[in-house]
Amino acid sequence: MKSNLNRYGWCGLVLGLALAASFLSRPAAAQDYDDPPARVARLGYIQGAVSFRPAGEDDWVGAVPNRPMTTGDSLWADVDSRAEVQLGSAVIRLAPMTGFSFLNLDDNTVQIQLTSGAMSVTVRRLHEDDDFEVDSPNQAFTVLQPGHYRFEASADGGYTVISVREGEGEADGGGQSYSLRGGQRATFTGSDQLYADVEPLWDADDFDTWCEGRDHRYDFSPSAQYLSRDVVGFDDLDDYGDWRDDPSYGHVWFPRIEVGWAPYHTGHWAWIAPWGWTWVDDAPWGYAPFHYGRWVFLAGRWGWIAGPVAEPAVYAPALVVFVGGGPGAFGGNVGWFPLGPREVYVPSYHVSAAYVNRVNISNTTVNVTQVTNIFNTTIVRNTTVIENVTYVNRGVQGAVTAVPQAAFVSAQPVAKVAVAVNAREIASVQVSARVAVAPTPASVLGVHAAMAGHVAAPPPTIANRPVVAKRTPPPPPVPFAKQQQALAAHPGQPLARNEVATLRPAAAVRPTVRVAPPARPATPSVGRPAPNVPTRPGAQPAPRPANVPAPAAPPNRPAPPAANNRPEPSAPAARPVAPAPAARPATPPPAERPEMNRPAAPVNNRPEATPPPARNERPAPQPENRPEARPAAPAARPAQPAPAAKPAPPKNQPKPKPEEKKEEQK
Repeated sequence: MKSNLNRYGWCGLVLGLALAASFLSRPAAAQDYDDPPARVARLGYIQGAVSFRPAGEDDWVGAVPNRPMTTGDSLWADVDSRAEVQLGSAVIRLAPMTGFSFLNLDDNTVQIQLTSGAMSVTVRRLHEDDDFEVDSPNQAFTVLQPGHYRFEASADGGYTVISVREGEGEADGGGQSYSLRGGQRATFTGSDQLYADVEPLWDADDFDTWCEGRDHRYDFSPSAQYLSRDVVGFDDLDDYGDWRDDPSYGHVWFPRIEVGWAPYHTGHWAWIAPWGWTWVDDAPWGYAPFHYGRWVFLAGRWGWIAGPVAEPAVYAPALVVFVGGGPGAFGGNVGWFPLGPREVYVPSYHVSAAYVNRVNISNTTVNVTQVTNIFNTTIVRNTTVIENVTYVNRGVQGAVTAVPQAAFVSAQPVAKVAVAVNAREIASVQVSARVAVAPTPASVLGVHAAMAGHVAAPPPTIANRPVVAKRTPPPPPVPFAKQQQALAAHPGQPLARNEVATLRPAAAVRPTVRVAPPARPATPSVGRPAPNVPTRPGAQPAPRPANVPAPAAPPNRPAPPAANNRPEPSAPAARPVAPAPAARPATPPPAERPEMNRPAAPVNNRPEATPPPARNERPAPQPENRPEARPAAPAARPAQPAPAAKPAPPKNQPKPKPEEKKEEQK
């Protein structure tokens, strides 16, 4: 009995300690509640008429390259237009007449809404706890393996086509679930009940070839050896600068720019929640060096130093220190200069101490104790004034850029409205982590705010079309108009998450999202697509509804893009499609999902695609890190058939005469 009491006593003690630990950990968890995502998408490439709508807003404006994108942001690629959205671990490319938005985007979730048109998705890395979902009007597709995927939603919302060149995934809708893997193309029809027809992949078209050429830039980028591949936009550095080694700072990238140029000078400021004031650069390479790393002035030139290669990259809205910005300070102007190596970035938005450590350690080599001290003297004390810190770039001639406060708030191009400041003014004014200026609607729409309502936009039938989702997305973003008064109470600081929640209507849901019911595995048909769906390249579906533009779908594949102002590498020839293999290798360990060049997990109940017919295309050279096309297993030799029986004579044929029978016997 005594031993039992001791045993239960120890159990009670352990349970009590566990409960105490859970209660003690609650403040830390609550402190992490407001940390923004470490991952943000980049609108990296635009061709033609591409429009952008910020989260929570109704107005469409002209899209600009390097605009950071997050949950709730939308894009529309109009006729003869294309766009590319980069995530680091994935890239999304839009064909003409395509409507796209992020239902959710954070460190572990990518949930995309495709209302119409065609979209190519390359998933490069997918960890075990990551979720990557593409929602269309009649199905929700979950990406299960890294690979290359193409999604096409008809203009009337009647069907969705999913092509899996490499990878594996699962489509859900109407209570049915269908599995797809590399080499298969599936057409999904129906709404209340989802039907699927599977066939081999079609030949690559111009859009596929363009996407493959863009992937080639990333796969063979020389800059990949100097920084983490999670740094969005690093492959753009190759065409616009050079890497050199410095004895004090290691690898330094020097842009090829004109004399007198300074970082954070050619671009504009925009207000993007939940980070607040965000820099949007004009240069085609101007994303990675302004949201990661640090700048340094060496031998009369500005150079950029990336963060440690081994550290996961953490996005920052702008790695600068502000000067002025308050009433009467700095002549009423707003000024800033770039942070230098080993200098601590202090966020102006609500964050935890752990986040401040991550965003600094990932972007520069810095002492953690120094980060903690600055966090305690600024964020904990609820002040943005930074004292007793010497910034190396503050004294560099031309490093400080300043604009009138009105120009800053209205997202005007900085290079056109910048004002001259002298060294005495710079030395006398206080530096701050936050500019005390409240945003306006123009701050949210960006540099093209004046174009609102005068750009190409999707028809209402497409913009408001519901999609099917497997995961319930977060509540819809709160419009800026509902936040503006609260933001004016503490200028320059975004609202905390709980403050935003109080401005959202009770039980707010997304009216354009229908969560799919629980699904059971279903068997697709093979080679029997539904009526009104193209069955081969060039086939035409039934006429579309009036006033609805034709999508970039199988019947109307997009034309090759026109030349743009960025140097494009010659796209490699389309690779032949590999037939579905007869057998699949074993599943890798569960610690992390495999990279694109690893085999996918087997699924026994999935239909095999009929091998595509042989083509006379010349195969293009394949990157080293991509899987080689695997030949299909040889077909089994059919059994020798038995001799066919002599057919009986037709009933209406007259019987032969006895003489004829004898003649036949002879």
